[in-house]
Amino acid sequence: MFFHVEHFGCRAARADGEAVNDALRAAGLAEEGPAAADVVIVNTCSVTAEADRAARAFIRRAHRLNPSARLLVTGCYAQRAPEELAALPGVSAVVGNSHKALAPAVALQLASGTAQPAHTLDVTLQSLLATASTAHQPLILADDRFAHSFLEEAQLTPGAQTRPNLKIQEGCGNRCSFCVIPQTRGSSRSLPPESVLRRVRGFVAAGGNELVLSGINLGRWGRDLTPASGEPQPTLPWLVRQILEQTNLPRLRLSSIEPMDWDPELIALMADFGGDRLARHAHLPLQSGSDAVLRRMHRRYRPWHYEARIHSLLRAAGPDLTLGADVMAGFPGETDREFEETLEIIRALPFGYLHLFPFSPRPGTRAWVLHAEQPVPPAIVDERMTALRTLATEKSRAHREQFIGRALSAITLHTPHALDAQGRTAALSDNFLPIELTGRLDANRLVTVHVTGLAPEGTLLATSDAAIPVSPTPAAL
Repeated sequence: MFFHVEHFGCRAARADGEAVNDALRAAGLAEEGPAAADVVIVNTCSVTAEADRAARAFIRRAHRLNPSARLLVTGCYAQRAPEELAALPGVSAVVGNSHKALAPAVALQLASGTAQPAHTLDVTLQSLLATASTAHQPLILADDRFAHSFLEEAQLTPGAQTRPNLKIQEGCGNRCSFCVIPQTRGSSRSLPPESVLRRVRGFVAAGGNELVLSGINLGRWGRDLTPASGEPQPTLPWLVRQILEQTNLPRLRLSSIEPMDWDPELIALMADFGGDRLARHAHLPLQSGSDAVLRRMHRRYRPWHYEARIHSLLRAAGPDLTLGADVMAGFPGETDREFEETLEIIRALPFGYLHLFPFSPRPGTRAWVLHAEQPVPPAIVDERMTALRTLATEKSRAHREQFIGRALSAITLHTPHALDAQGRTAALSDNFLPIELTGRLDANRLVTVHVTGLAPEGTLLATSDAAIPVSPTPAAL
């Protein structure tokens, strides 16, 4: 039996999909493309209307390509609008985030295509599947209790992903006016520290070199856990220190963390371990540089708070730190002056990259109502996105140019065939800069690289003493 998992969305969503992938491989299924799979799992995102559209387009395309395949749709879109997805041709099951821990078992049953229940399904779920099949209706599993929502990953190894994500936190308790995530993932929940440390140690034992901690609201890790008697409340800084002091993990990277969760204790870890075992890379969602817009967004910081956190991080980690941010254009009521305030803060801070988004109204959010009352015309949103892209390109190039002639620590990645045919290797620096190395190296090697230049698209060009010099293959000439 064959399966395929199609991923949409953030790092945390990717970790969910990889966990389903691992469970199906462990059950004896083999990976194939959607054209040959018995079951296709579509791991959706719903953060924007475009994310919804992309998922629907893939579902329709997969059904046309392989009409006999059973389609299982899961993720945020599946939680937000399960009936909408169940109505699409070819969909056999919709498993919302509230039940995503059951997704591997449902997928296994669908892949078998038999009336015999998979041994991993409990009696209730077997009955639900049988009823749905008899009625020739898709199975829908989604509610607002999130009782089966934390899909703990199988033991991580440096395989298809050189730098896998270890998802340690689920859900979000914030109520940003534009965000549908609290509806689609529930409140904040944390993976216990002993589970985290066990997975890190297993990853190291399997030869892993870089691990990425991820979560829906990573900075909130531990706040929902009950501390042992006499012990302090677990927090993310405490956990990071435990990982760095109690395991031999060569490099840990933190994914996106809200600005106000970069507290002095977490920032101090950058001073203690940054550039060594903690990657010099920080992603702090900005969304807007306007105080008035941030208030309408219900964000929990002001522009001056954000700037203060950035300057504290730079003092701790040094100027080689690569800073990233999410920025939104066209939030309801955004004036020209408010947008200019966003441009001003971006110009003032040394960002290495920006993730840019036009505002997308999400049903059920406060911003959905605001958009109906004060929409920003699409043409103006397009103009603002163009201005942001231009500025982001300038900031990224300026940040990367400073490393020409410098040595950086990097990890080698799985190199695309086209690049390998040129005798080159893909790598990523500890401060999150893409690199092309002259010569060939296997993936998952920590190396020192010497930056020699910058490609037109912004990739650093480099050499390494560890790389094996080769001539390009004839096909690449």
